[in-house]
Amino acid sequence: MTVLPLALAQFVASYAATTMTVAVSAIAADLGTTVIGVQTAITLFTLTMASLMVPGSKLTDFLGRKRCFVLGLFVYGAGALLASAAPGPGLLIAGYSVLEGVGSALMIPPIYILVTVTSPDVATRARRFGAVSGAGALGAAAGPLVGGLVTTLFGWRASFLLQVLLVAWIVLLARRITEPPGPRVHKKFDVAGAVLSAAGLFFVVSGVLQAGTYGWFVSRADFAVAGVVLLPAGGISPLWVFAGIGAGILVAFFAHIRARERAGREPLVPPGLFRDRVTNLGLLTQHVQWLVLQGSFFVIAVFLQQVRGYSAVETGLMLTPATIGVLGSSAAAGRMARRHSPRHLIRGGFVLTIAGLVLILALVRADSGVASAVPGLFLLGAGVGIMLTASVNLVQSRSPDSAQGDISGVSRSASNLGSSVGTALAGAVLAGTPRPGGTSFALAIVTLTVAAAAGLVAALLLPRPVTRP
Repeated sequence: MTVLPLALAQFVASYAATTMTVAVSAIAADLGTTVIGVQTAITLFTLTMASLMVPGSKLTDFLGRKRCFVLGLFVYGAGALLASAAPGPGLLIAGYSVLEGVGSALMIPPIYILVTVTSPDVATRARRFGAVSGAGALGAAAGPLVGGLVTTLFGWRASFLLQVLLVAWIVLLARRITEPPGPRVHKKFDVAGAVLSAAGLFFVVSGVLQAGTYGWFVSRADFAVAGVVLLPAGGISPLWVFAGIGAGILVAFFAHIRARERAGREPLVPPGLFRDRVTNLGLLTQHVQWLVLQGSFFVIAVFLQQVRGYSAVETGLMLTPATIGVLGSSAAAGRMARRHSPRHLIRGGFVLTIAGLVLILALVRADSGVASAVPGLFLLGAGVGIMLTASVNLVQSRSPDSAQGDISGVSRSASNLGSSVGTALAGAVLAGTPRPGGTSFALAIVTLTVAAAAGLVAALLLPRPVTRP
């Protein structure tokens, strides 16, 4: 029973990140705002969640894993309820972007910590991670389909009310979670580290998200703030300005946690966490997996809607083979973990993912049949499903129970950053031509294939052994 509320919570958080995309026009018309205004709310949700994931994870050491999980559910549910009743864009942002983002940052890290510390053996842990990872991928894939159906039948507010009902159910289920004793914390929370971490990730993710609008290198439009043009079209893309500021803040963050550790005080994240080669390579594979998954879904959704003229519901149905692949491989995670090491599973997953992308590139055309996308999407989903479980298991298992709060936050930040980069990367490629079909679609798939190949290289560099005794 422990895994059910955790998997459902991951489903809800992933669902919220994708379901809004099919309701943008309806929300804009109802609230008297623009599509850009609603897209801003979606962007702020991603920024809030990614920026606060590490501090939210560290709070589990101070508040307790289960308590932090339930607190996150309450904050998330309050945000969804507020968003469902929003009379204008201001309260939509407050409910969806801020409260749901904060709630996600509080409840997602404990999901992976609780799976780790409550699992008696590696196979059980892999099976439970498979359920959680599969639920997350299912939420991301089902978001457009379920959101399209709910919005069409009942209106966009019903989608938020559905989240409220799911969260209430999860809170009831969470009462049965039995949490092992956590680490005793006698030191103060690293407020300065939390601020630096959140600010650094905020600017990095914000910079990546600018690429879809302004491009990766040369700005396609004027970048203005309050009517003042700061970066003219044809100059450097705002991506590098935001990313540069974020990188500078993150350098200050690492200097801060090293100084705090030397002074004998508890840092937000132990610097030694980043000295482990297997952990770093595992985090990189997690980042690439979500980059490829979210980027592929975005590219295919745009292609189906703008080239083939599919509706939101039809687009969601077309992504079903990928969802089946993810669920099938996730369900077999425990059995595969008993037979193969995480390193081999990650490598095999990348090979399947690359094969799926190649099939999509070779078979899918503007005039090809519905079945042309099925083989590639299924292999893509199956490959990602295998990797998601194996990489999470690898990274979480590298740290003792006392450090699960630290590694969980870093792991979730790497995954969320991958999702943002994947969407932005795909969007930037597609935006390079006036009609996102044909050449631009192929170029976007090729770009994602190259990213998957880079992930395979990282997996090949994983040394033995991949777990600690």
